[in-house]
Amino acid sequence: LEGSMSRRGNCHDNAVAESFFQLLKRERIKKKIYGTREEARSDIFDYIEMFYNSKRRHGSSEQMSPTEYENQYYQRLGSV
Repeated sequence: LEGSMSRRGNCHDNAVAESFFQLLKRERIKKKIYGTREEARSDIFDYIEMFYNSKRRHGSSEQMSPTEYENQYYQRLGSV
């Protein structure tokens, strides 16, 4: 088995993944009771692909959704 951290004792290696899964659990999983595994899988896919990746506002992107941030980036790129 291979450890999930790249260097011994570096606790920040997993910070992004841990942050994502903490949000997934808080915003979606803990608020629902799923009847089947397929229902859970579908709901989690919907959260990741339809909400988290395109609509959820992120502090690292000036509180813009990833779609808004990307559009602004390409507008700035085109005006240069």
